[in-house]
Amino acid sequence: MRFGVLGVLSVWTDDGRPVRIPELKVRTLLAELLIHDDGPVPADKLADDLWPDRLPADPAASLQVRVSQLRRALEAAEPGGRALVAHQPPGYLLRAASVDSRRFLDLTADARATPAPRTRAELLSDALALWRGPALADFADAPFAQAAIAGLESARLAALEDQAEVRLALGEHAALTTELAALLDRHPLRERLWAAYLLALYRSGRQGDALDHYRRMRALFAAELGVDPGPPLAELHAAMLSQDPSLRVATETRTNLPAPVAGLVGRERMVADTRELLGRSRLVTLHGVGGVGKTRLALAVCAPAPAAADEVWMIELAGAAPGAAPEEVAELVAATLGVRDDASAGTAADRVADSLRGRRALLVLDNCEHVVEAAAELADLLLSRAPQLTILTTTREPLGLAGETVVSVPPLDGPSAVELFTTRAGLRLTPADAEPLQAVCARLDGIPLALELAATRARTMPVHELAARLDDRFRLLGAGRRGGPARQQTLRATIDWSWHLLGPLEQAVLRRLAVHADGCAPDAAGHVCAGGEVRAEDVPDLLGRLVGRSLVVLSGGRYRLLESVAAYCAERLAEAGESDEVRLRHARWHVELAERAAPRLHGHDQRAWLKILDAESADIRAALETLVGLGEADLAHRLVGAVAWYWYLRGRLGEARRAVAAALSLAPSREGMVAVWRAALELFAGSAVVEQPESVSADGEWLLAFAQWGFGDQDVVGRRLGRALTVFREAGDAWGEAAVLMCRARSGFSGDMAAQRRDAERAHALFRAAGDRWGQLKSTEILGTLAEVVGDYDLAARLHRDALGAAEELGLWTELSFRLSALGRIAMLKGDLAEAGRLHERAGRLADEQANQAAMEFAQVGLGLVARRQGHYDLAEERLRPWAEWWRRLGGTDGLAFVLAERGFAAEQRGNLPAARDLHLEGLAVAVRTGDARAVALAFEGLAGVHALEGDLPRAAELLGAAAAARESAGAPLPAGERADVDRISAAAALDDSFTASYARGHTSPRAEVAERELGLG
Repeated sequence: MRFGVLGVLSVWTDDGRPVRIPELKVRTLLAELLIHDDGPVPADKLADDLWPDRLPADPAASLQVRVSQLRRALEAAEPGGRALVAHQPPGYLLRAASVDSRRFLDLTADARATPAPRTRAELLSDALALWRGPALADFADAPFAQAAIAGLESARLAALEDQAEVRLALGEHAALTTELAALLDRHPLRERLWAAYLLALYRSGRQGDALDHYRRMRALFAAELGVDPGPPLAELHAAMLSQDPSLRVATETRTNLPAPVAGLVGRERMVADTRELLGRSRLVTLHGVGGVGKTRLALAVCAPAPAAADEVWMIELAGAAPGAAPEEVAELVAATLGVRDDASAGTAADRVADSLRGRRALLVLDNCEHVVEAAAELADLLLSRAPQLTILTTTREPLGLAGETVVSVPPLDGPSAVELFTTRAGLRLTPADAEPLQAVCARLDGIPLALELAATRARTMPVHELAARLDDRFRLLGAGRRGGPARQQTLRATIDWSWHLLGPLEQAVLRRLAVHADGCAPDAAGHVCAGGEVRAEDVPDLLGRLVGRSLVVLSGGRYRLLESVAAYCAERLAEAGESDEVRLRHARWHVELAERAAPRLHGHDQRAWLKILDAESADIRAALETLVGLGEADLAHRLVGAVAWYWYLRGRLGEARRAVAAALSLAPSREGMVAVWRAALELFAGSAVVEQPESVSADGEWLLAFAQWGFGDQDVVGRRLGRALTVFREAGDAWGEAAVLMCRARSGFSGDMAAQRRDAERAHALFRAAGDRWGQLKSTEILGTLAEVVGDYDLAARLHRDALGAAEELGLWTELSFRLSALGRIAMLKGDLAEAGRLHERAGRLADEQANQAAMEFAQVGLGLVARRQGHYDLAEERLRPWAEWWRRLGGTDGLAFVLAERGFAAEQRGNLPAARDLHLEGLAVAVRTGDARAVALAFEGLAGVHALEGDLPRAAELLGAAAAARESAGAPLPAGERADVDRISAAAALDDSFTASYARGHTSPRAEVAERELGLG
């Protein structure tokens, strides 16, 4: 079904029959949906626009009636029409495949991207023919349509101006004078219309009229706008006064350029930029890898011919023998230009130079790479002897001449690659094809030749299967295509052409580069590519030559191969019998790199080395795969042991676990840091049972304690920290001491808060002296939490924001999630529940991306706290329940006690006293086991709420007094932001006359006795 807004609102079936849309409100609904065809229109906006003066009593129901009427009208006209009007929150949308306004905009965009004037004129004519009158003519006064009408009318005017300019280029100036005069009567302040009109008058022999109309226009602009005409009009006026020859209609260019069979995709900006360069530089080189589309780009640049050229000639050099002499290349040029072979007139180069002297010519020397020296010598001669000559070359290696402007032709970007593929395949792709299609385009590096070969296969093979078979790309894309030179008929032939132009040393370096998974730094290239006939000191020069020949890309300081080139070189590496040797050299290099990096991840260079390892991540994985495949157990253990801390910092725990398992599969062991890392990673991942390593070093003791914080036997954690601290201090290991103190401060919230603060401050000072930003971040986190406990929310927020900045700077996304949740807690305690929710949601998204359960728990529990404080008790229970089970599975203590207390308060507040009692009693039992006075106090306060609602006000008061005493013993009285539950329960308990005495009795009673009584043990 087709829809029209370029005139009166209209609808037609696919076969052209008009569709009647009854009743003004239904037509208004349809117009609104068509105006917003990029997405759903909110229901309340639709209602406001349908009933602008007064809404009906039930707007939603009335709107639904109109929607039903529209659906019935569309269904009656064509089966399936009902489905075009779809409900999608927050309102409705129209799934219209064909709208004349969309077609109009597409045609005008195509016209602007088309270099050929005749084609551009035809496209603009087709676009403007779609207009049947003023846009949305039957809604001209409707407020909701004004912006759309104005936008469409503006686009129509711009298209009319485009059409006038292209018709001028085609010599239709006489007919334009009358048409443009009428347009200017309606739009007298449009500068482009005036420019086209004045030029049409001038070219029609009416120079006097043109100058007179310019004076009238200038007076009009001064009166209406208070400005002079813009620079383009002023320049046109000056050109008319001087009768500049450039104002004449261009004569037809002499050329041998072939007409393009298919349009150019994704190069519009590059075409315009290169044409502009040809106006400033006499030698321009289009440089890029084979198959990237240099020749097609050159054709688009030269058609139509640039203003400085009266003739354009393309000389195809692919037929010349590799290394041909300049005279042989000159003979090819002479043959194309029709220069007679007269030996008496000198060499072929001389005859061509003499022929071109005085001619405004553009030569396109296509495919220069195999004769680059001869092409450079000839170009230098011709440019020096023919002053009006311009040369455009296409090559995989620049000519290297003075004055040469080199334009690098890159692969297509993602959207352009997809557009080229779908255009060439000629298929209607489904949404299910989107992901595999993007994968195909990415894996073929956006190279147009490869994409076109793949598009040919897509006509007989589903896109997802095509993507799956790209590992065997040379067979898959080897069937070839008809037409074009042999070197461009298959992907292999294209790369073969470049390979055979290389010397043996260049071939050796190129094939060895293929072992790198994601490019390499210069030092890595020198180490891996040297060997045999290739000396290490020669590698930089050889790499430079390969970059110049477009086979290697230098990007961000790293040498990279396009994926297809890498696949080709891997085959060549195997053919040379070097695969295992070079891959092992690559792996050894990365083991040594990782071992250099490991200590630096704890110091001042931490950020720089994180970035280095980021860049090497894919190659580290490839190195480990090589070592496992070759059975190199010692090297595999060294690599994993050195990189594991980097993986932890980056939150890549799954990758670390897989790597450790792979290394241990070669040589299982319960000793050493790899075994320690296996246990620690299992603990980080939430495993309740892990295989404990043996003969653990101080580093291992600390790591295992750090990984087991908050669950399991915390006495074991304390003993590990104690042993590690002794060793670190004896060895003078400041970083190790800081790490233990940080853990001790973090693990000691049930103890002396002053001691915790001292540990955290000392750890922070040691980390700062060492330059470890991660350690400073963790110790700042603890200090922030301690400030929160005592109610200093401003200090806590400042400390957490400082840590947030450090986490962002280092790219520690898991830590960033924790810090966002911490700031969310502060916002909640300060009463800003909306901000607290936003911060926790953002933290949860980051935790999910990092697959970190601990960070997810912190964020989700925070959302549960916010929900309860907003009065959404069922939602709070839904958020909190899964994490109680998680803590139980881990054997967690403090975390479990807290979640149980929050669930208990939510149950109490929604009136479910049995559930509240059970949850608070379980929480009390857990808190008693930990000895955490604050956790015990929280459970007492929860049980006080249960007793208060049951009517046992004296017992509630006793528990409140016992809770206050427990908090005082920990040095952490309840701050203002956390008093809401206690104040609510206290208000209920205070209704009893004995409240003061009962509270005092609880305050002085031994905490253990109060707990035993509640638990039924005493």
